[in-house]
Amino acid sequence: MAAGRLDATVLRDWAHSAVEDLISHTDEINGLNVFPVPDADTGTNMLFTMRSAWSRAQDCAGDVAEVSAALAAGALHGARGNSGVILSQILRGFAEVTAGAAARRGGTLPEVDGALFAAALRHAVDLVEAALDTQPGTIVSVLGAAAHAADAQASGTAASGLPGVVVAAADAAAIALDETPGQLDVLADAGVVDAGGRGLLVLLDALTRTLGGHAARRPSYRPAAPPARRAAGAAPQFEVMYLLGGCDADGVEVLRRRLEGLGDSIVIAAAGGSGIPGQYSVHVHSDDAGGAVEAGLAVGVPTRIQITALAATATTRPQGSWSRERAVLAVVDGPGAAELFAGEGAHVLLAETDAPVTAKQLLRGLVDTGAGQVMVLPNGYVAAEELVAGCTAATGWGIDVVPVPAGSMVQGLAALAVHDPARHAVDDGYTMARAAAAARHGAVRVATEEALTWAGACRPGDGLGISGDEVLIVGPDVTAAASGLIDLLLLSGGELVTVLTGHGADGAVGTDIGAALREHVHHRHLGTELVTYHTGHRGDVLLIGVE
Repeated sequence: MAAGRLDATVLRDWAHSAVEDLISHTDEINGLNVFPVPDADTGTNMLFTMRSAWSRAQDCAGDVAEVSAALAAGALHGARGNSGVILSQILRGFAEVTAGAAARRGGTLPEVDGALFAAALRHAVDLVEAALDTQPGTIVSVLGAAAHAADAQASGTAASGLPGVVVAAADAAAIALDETPGQLDVLADAGVVDAGGRGLLVLLDALTRTLGGHAARRPSYRPAAPPARRAAGAAPQFEVMYLLGGCDADGVEVLRRRLEGLGDSIVIAAAGGSGIPGQYSVHVHSDDAGGAVEAGLAVGVPTRIQITALAATATTRPQGSWSRERAVLAVVDGPGAAELFAGEGAHVLLAETDAPVTAKQLLRGLVDTGAGQVMVLPNGYVAAEELVAGCTAATGWGIDVVPVPAGSMVQGLAALAVHDPARHAVDDGYTMARAAAAARHGAVRVATEEALTWAGACRPGDGLGISGDEVLIVGPDVTAAASGLIDLLLLSGGELVTVLTGHGADGAVGTDIGAALREHVHHRHLGTELVTYHTGHRGDVLLIGVE
């Protein structure tokens, strides 16, 4: 794909990067959150909303307009909080502008240029302003500055291509963000910039980097001290959100007036390109949560009702909304391993380099499962400190994480085989951990130099059978070492031997090794079954497990 081109693939890539960057900045954004309610959830809400948008769009195979529509629909249905609803309207603006452009072209839009991007930002401003009562010093100010700069860059005498327009928008957003404390007293009193505006800047910088490979370095926006909270009872008790169907324009005005009598932070946003006429996303902070829902019932049909106690979120990190009750996340290496574990029902985090998976990568994988409970199979690819850090961060976002001590992919397969989402999480985790521990395992690699091992001397090209970080078998080749290692692992008995062949055993080599090992087990260990899978993992030629 050409550098700086925003087609359907790049738009999906941006959504993926946007989620990752919001993960990195969630705590920072939450720490800035003092308006309209100091509930420390703006970053979390934007993350959940963007994750919902990306989840809807990741499998969309259409053009850039169709991917834009999928992002908007996902954001609308997964919107969290005031900031999430505003983000859904920004994505809706992009969807409606690209849909119009596609219609003018005869139904297909291959990519977005600078002028179209600027038009999308302008339309997003209009949609946000129509959805809520705006005031200076908020995300709306930052969005307006970005739209104005994008328009000037796209249409001025020094007009540039899309990357230049996006950079201009992001830089203008950064300037506008710095100005927000001077526009809103509550920000100045707390010594912070607007949290929603900071989140928008994260999204624009993510697009800049997706298009050009890098983005401007931004200063730390963390406050010197935690923002002051309102006195108890000064803020509304509940945040109420729902989707409202079957409502016309007159009904919306009736609803708005009723909600104004019940609370503040009111946002009523049309669903736009969702394909469902008369559908709106409704948000309000109120002491009367039931009354806010009843107001919707009077003019339409509320669904996906969410009521959150703001008093709780003022002192604790908000909990997430997740689509499934429990999932398994397996960290694996090799395309065949990814296919194997996914085929067994696990979500897969592919270790893409020789370096261990980081806490940030693990956290992204946990968030991407969309599950409220996740059993984690590290499979030897996550260092202990990274595993603890990633799981701790996910727990803070409302995901119950149960790490299962699987030190190898063969142990992970044994644990996955007994996973039962119908059991209690503790019971499921214990059962999986027992299965992993009961799977004796080892590996076979090729010696690269002369050395003296516990099993004797080895030369380059010899096969080394390894278990527990010690060389137990030295053979003239991989097959001989694997046969000897299997014999040792079966000394305590076993019914199933699993052999995973790596990158060094591609094609006929792996087939020959598998056939030789099956023949060996058939003659030496009656009643024991041997199965092989080509995972394509790096490092050790073979991974061997016995159950």
